[in-house]
Amino acid sequence: MDTIFVQLLIFGILAASANVLGGLTLFPASLHRKYKQYLKHLLAIGAGFMLAVTIIEILPKSIELWTEKGEGHSHGSEQYFVPMILLLGGYLLTQIVEHTIAPHFHLGEEMHCDDHDHEHALISSRTAYTAVAGLLVHTFFDGVTIAAAAMIDAKVGLLVFVAVLLHKFPEGFTVGSMVMAAGKSRTQVLTVTALLGLTTFLGVVLYYFAGTSLGVSTAYALPIAGGVTLYVAASDLIPEVNHHGGNNVVTTISLAFGVGLFFAAHLILHETLGH
Repeated sequence: MDTIFVQLLIFGILAASANVLGGLTLFPASLHRKYKQYLKHLLAIGAGFMLAVTIIEILPKSIELWTEKGEGHSHGSEQYFVPMILLLGGYLLTQIVEHTIAPHFHLGEEMHCDDHDHEHALISSRTAYTAVAGLLVHTFFDGVTIAAAAMIDAKVGLLVFVAVLLHKFPEGFTVGSMVMAAGKSRTQVLTVTALLGLTTFLGVVLYYFAGTSLGVSTAYALPIAGGVTLYVAASDLIPEVNHHGGNNVVTTISLAFGVGLFFAAHLILHETLGH
């Protein structure tokens, strides 16, 4: 079996499991309260890491791919026009999905509802499940991003996987909270978080087969995926960090720690895997 495929299967399973694990921490309620206070710091670390991996790894690698394509009629900055358009397209695609197809919701926002309070739902079922439907598109592109990066460079693929993994736990926690706030049961919470994980796994697997069997070029997929991750980091996670952290210096330090964690991982991988 292809080594890259095995690696991607492991990445997909771990990312999917993190979604489910995030939902499981809602039970019992004491565990939910314990982990919620740390959620904004985990979001900040994930945001910093994801922002760094997008700017330092995905963008340069996207430009390098197009440079290697050797478009003879393109000179100077012109050869970077297409990958930058694709990057912008990925960013705008995420904006459209989150703000038109599905209502945007705050990651980590308190929306918990105890089992015995199901009859007093805080939000409507339609609101919860519409938001979940929109998020399924986002989680699918999480998988695509992991696969596109890993199929180009093992080091970049691992860094992208870590970046995605860091926000999977809060994602599952938040979506589970929303479903509970709509008055749904524990089984429905686990079903929804498992579905989110499944779409990430499908994104990984389907892109792998599209790339190997159908010849879908990573030169096109990687910058689009980069636009998606840039949106998640800069327009989703960091605003949430600012919203929930306020002037809390610990939250700001957590964001910087996420960036520092990226550079530490980058250095370690550089030493072990080489260029």
